[in-house]
Amino acid sequence: CFAVVASEVRSLAQRSADAAKEIKTLISASVERVESGSRLVNEAGETMNEIVGSVGQVTGIMQEIAAASSEQSGSIAEVSTAISHLDQLTQQNAALVEESAAAAEALKQQAERLAAAVAGFRLN
Repeated sequence: CFAVVASEVRSLAQRSADAAKEIKTLISASVERVESGSRLVNEAGETMNEIVGSVGQVTGIMQEIAAASSEQSGSIAEVSTAISHLDQLTQQNAALVEESAAAAEALKQQAERLAAAVAGFRLN
């Protein structure tokens, strides 16, 4: 009877030892997985920080582009105004040229009449 109990105790001790080894293996695997998960979380955090930094840079670039576009729009408006002013001046100059041509023609006609009138007077 003692031998049977001793055998059962031995068997129970062996199963307990096997179970303890299996538990130790499971705990080790769990620790490795937790460490791996922790590394992945840290890497994800670093990646998120990089993304946030990149978004900040993109936002800055977009603001610079918006400012440059606004400045360019103002410059285009100034150029458009200057071109419009030049067009007005060109039209005024064309009108003045026409007036000058008409005045020159009138002076030419008066000079011809004056020459004809003076031709009638002869100096002796």
